[in-house]
Amino acid sequence: SKESRHNNSKGGITDSQDHTARLTMVSLAKTARSPKKKTSIGLHPKNKPKRTEEKLNAASIRKKKERKLAKQLEADDEDIYQEPLKHLVAPANQISLTDNELRVEITRVLTGDDPNRPRNISKFNFKDRRFKPDPPGQSDHMATHFTIAGCSLHRESSDYETQKKREDEKEAAEEKTRKAFIDRELSKENSCNETQREVETHTVDNDKNQFNYTERAAQTFNYPFRERGMCTEPPPVLHFSSAVSQWEIYDCYMNEHTNSSMEIEKLRKAENSAKPAAVTSGTEVGRDTVHSKHMARALKIMERLVNQNADDEIFQDFKYWEDASDQYRDGEGSLLPLWRFSTDHTKKKQVTALTWNPRHADLFAVGYGSYDFMRQGSGKICCFTLKNTSYPEYIFSTESGVMCLDFHPLYPSLLAVGCYDGSVLVYNVCNNGMRPIYSSSIRTGKHTDPVWQVSWHVDDMGKELGFFSISTDGKVAHWTMSKNELNMEPVMQLKLVQHTRKDEIEQETSMSGFAGGCCFDFNQKHCNLFIVGTEEGRIHKCSKAYSGQYLATYEGHHMPVYAVKWNPFHERVFLSCSADWTVKLWDHSADYPIMSFDLGCSVGDICWSPHSSTVFGAVTSDGRVHVYDLAENKHEPLCIQKVVKRAKLTHLSFSSQDYIIIVGDDRGGVNSLKLSPNLRKLGLPMDSGGSHETRTDAMKVQSSKMDKILLTADVKRTIA
Repeated sequence: SKESRHNNSKGGITDSQDHTARLTMVSLAKTARSPKKKTSIGLHPKNKPKRTEEKLNAASIRKKKERKLAKQLEADDEDIYQEPLKHLVAPANQISLTDNELRVEITRVLTGDDPNRPRNISKFNFKDRRFKPDPPGQSDHMATHFTIAGCSLHRESSDYETQKKREDEKEAAEEKTRKAFIDRELSKENSCNETQREVETHTVDNDKNQFNYTERAAQTFNYPFRERGMCTEPPPVLHFSSAVSQWEIYDCYMNEHTNSSMEIEKLRKAENSAKPAAVTSGTEVGRDTVHSKHMARALKIMERLVNQNADDEIFQDFKYWEDASDQYRDGEGSLLPLWRFSTDHTKKKQVTALTWNPRHADLFAVGYGSYDFMRQGSGKICCFTLKNTSYPEYIFSTESGVMCLDFHPLYPSLLAVGCYDGSVLVYNVCNNGMRPIYSSSIRTGKHTDPVWQVSWHVDDMGKELGFFSISTDGKVAHWTMSKNELNMEPVMQLKLVQHTRKDEIEQETSMSGFAGGCCFDFNQKHCNLFIVGTEEGRIHKCSKAYSGQYLATYEGHHMPVYAVKWNPFHERVFLSCSADWTVKLWDHSADYPIMSFDLGCSVGDICWSPHSSTVFGAVTSDGRVHVYDLAENKHEPLCIQKVVKRAKLTHLSFSSQDYIIIVGDDRGGVNSLKLSPNLRKLGLPMDSGGSHETRTDAMKVQSSKMDKILLTADVKRTIA
């Protein structure tokens, strides 16, 4: 009971003792409730004594108390098996507050400061040489327990306007589509109704009931199987053996080769003599179709398409590439490598000549031979095109190595060729034949040394076509193309000039022997004037009208002169390069070079740019290309770029239409490179399709640029 618990708590009784006491009281209550045998006394109740009544009252009271106690114990039996109650004990120093004090509201403020953050941090100040406390700052010790991005937009924001506009457009498009669909369905329904009315009016419904059908069966005849047997006789077998020697095999092959050659020759004669007849056989028709000119042209076009698709990135660079870095580096340029042209037919041969076709700007010819006189062999001529960079368009073979090439300016199919054995050839690249249409011989005349350069010369239209050639035998010859053969006409004998001593009396220059001619070039303004470079390092100015003597001699090189080129815009200026590592700029009215450029190694070839009067390029034996622009820098090249490794560059040529150059090396390869914007600055556009006045103005501008260069050089020389 509660009292007993209270008493136990006061008296210090433990929970186990309390539990034992409860069990004892329960047993006592059960004993009290057990029935007892009563004894009856034979007395009348009235006659019972008073003491007996008191005893009965006391017994009834005791029974009531026992029953009440038993009920309490039964109620407490349920709490026996529950967990014991925990009593909170107030500490001894706890403050006791009244009800009024407990009702007072106390305000608590939560801050974002970290209580564990140190507040008295000191750092050493090297300036004051002592520790200083850090100033109090905002605490960055913040922990984010939950975050979520909202999806609501403010009505006055730009994002809401954009979203609203997009939703309105979407709803308008959906409404428009829905209306169009409804109109289309209504029109279809109206048309179907009208058609149905017409059918009901004019025709009778003949539709068949799809569910009204009958099943039918058919029996087919099965063919019986039959077996047939047959006996065959084996073919007769003959055993044969013989011995064959090596010479018998050789004779057999030679006879077969002779017979096949005779059959081919007969077929050629029959095709040339017989007229074309109608072909009736299907096999012959197919053969003619496969080997016809139309099929060859179609295959050529298809090959070009395949190559252009395969090299699409290079073709895009060829047409549209512009080096963006040129605008940040003034006075410098670069060359972008495009294609490398080579073929298996020209292995172990050197590129000895390069020339562009004057009419077809994408076509150029390459001559293959050798500059080593100990390793001479046959030569090759390959005509490549930018439309098909994988294989040459035309291939011609020569008995001797090719040394020089040149296309005719008016008849672009004519190609003049100079060979190492001193002969000259003329090919027509349009003909399918592999042989030249003209060739020189000992009977008609030829050079006795290699022909180092050929150049077509355009005379009056009434005269026969002709070209000039130069050789180290000391002759400059003019070749005329007659109906059947080439006619050689010597133009000049290059006599050797010897130096006279100062102490000797000046007299007519003595001549002994002939000078070896290496190169020449005709002036574009004065058709009779040309210059010649020799093996001795001298340059002679000559004229066709005076074939007996030189007009002037320029001494500036100490080794053979490999190339001389007139400026295409200025009639007085020409360039020369030599094996003495130098490139020199000349004015033919002066006997000294205006400018000299040392390139550090042997210079193989030079070429003026057809787009600017002050831009020229040179190639050297270390595999580098040098590009100069005298209007930008008169001392240093704008671009020096190594094109090939472990190879020598031999020749260089600028394209007259596109801003690209081609360079050949001694490994038989030709590399094409595109000029960056800094290497092709123009005063006026040199478009061949423009008017005559525009071209005249452009020529004047280019000529004036070179005049400024000459004037500056003369002033510097005068001051020096």
